[in-house]
Amino acid sequence: MSLMERKVKRSGVMTAMREKFTMTELNALRNDLLQGGMVDSREAAELLQVFLLGRGYGVSPQAALDAAGRVEISGCSLPVLERELEGLALVM
Repeated sequence: MSLMERKVKRSGVMTAMREKFTMTELNALRNDLLQGGMVDSREAAELLQVFLLGRGYGVSPQAALDAAGRVEISGCSLPVLERELEGLALVM
């Protein structure tokens, strides 16, 4: 199997394993982010990490910081928050 075939297979597995978070979970996280004022992107990134780690996912600290910035720019919109969480979640 070529390297390219392995990448395609692996990305297919990762996509299939992506979890959809419930609206209740997303709203609770969004409220936590908004209550904190999202003043500090590092604190927001830490909240994203804790959220995902609590669900059994690994998270890159730098990727979480980048995602927190994008969520902040969006005004903490639920679709952006969900997309960023799904992109951050690393299956352990």
